[in-house]
Amino acid sequence: MLRWAIIFLVIAIVAALFGFTGIAAGAAAIAKFLFGLFLLLCLIFFILAITAARKIP
Repeated sequence: MLRWAIIFLVIAIVAALFGFTGIAAGAAAIAKFLFGLFLLLCLIFFILAITAARKIP
């Protein structure tokens, strides 16, 4: 998921350099969404790992 966020970020930067502002804005929005989703899932799994480690005697 992080790989796709980076890919869309690169697409947005390249599109912005060539003047395709609509494509750049769309790719940047997708990259932001994917990165936010990645952070949310990372946080959830981190919390689950901490709670699972506490239950082991």
